[in-house]
Order: sequence, then structure tokens, then C-alpha cells
Amino acid sequence: MTSCCPGREAEAALCRVEDIPDGGSLTAAVAARPVILLRRGDAVWGYLNRCPHFSVTLNAARGTVLTYEGQVLMCAHHSALFRFEDGLCIEGPCQGAALDALPLRVEEGCVYAGDPQAR
Repeated sequence: MTSCCPGREAEAALCRVEDIPDGGSLTAAVAARPVILLRRGDAVWGYLNRCPHFSVTLNAARGTVLTYEGQVLMCAHHSALFRFEDGLCIEGPCQGAALDALPLRVEEGCVYAGDPQAR
């Protein structure tokens, strides 16, 4: 994969912040694992694309992950609702469970997997 952000060729960015719709989602892969990137304004969150209820992806086959009013994302299979901020299920069959967080960092408008302290 090549970096979409200039000057960072040694490390590939997942995307640019602006590639994630404000209040929406973008699917990607990190180390061959499907992930979901969420954005509200300048804030970006990442989670493994796996519903804690039944270990299926949150999106319909080859579809996007549905979001509602830039606040929650919805599992296409079980209609469970998860908060952007912490991945906590607030409604649905897995209420109280949470998505597995993906550590992210944003540098110069680009989104990278991992923590800058880990470098």
C-alpha cells in the first residue's frame, strides 16, 4: 500500500480524515483485519468491524456501515447501536458490550493505525 499523505511514504496512511464522511463511516483493513473508521468533525475513532453479539461484520455484504445522526453506528445484521466515542452498544441484543477499539493517530490530516508512543 502506498501512502495517501505526502512525506510519509515509509508508513501507509489508512486514509485522509476528509475521506471519512463527517458523521459517517469508512471501512478499511489493518493487517488484513476489517476495521471501521468513524468521524465527527475533527474526531476520528476506529473499531474492528465485528459485532460483539455474533462476531459478524457490522456492514451488510460489501455495503457501508450505517450511522445515525453522526452519533451511533448500527449493525446491519442485528440493528444493535454503538456510540462513536467508545463503541459501547446502547441498544440491541448485545447492549452493554462494546466494539474492539483500534488505536489511531491523526497527523497532518492523515489517519494511521497505532499509537505514536509505540514507534
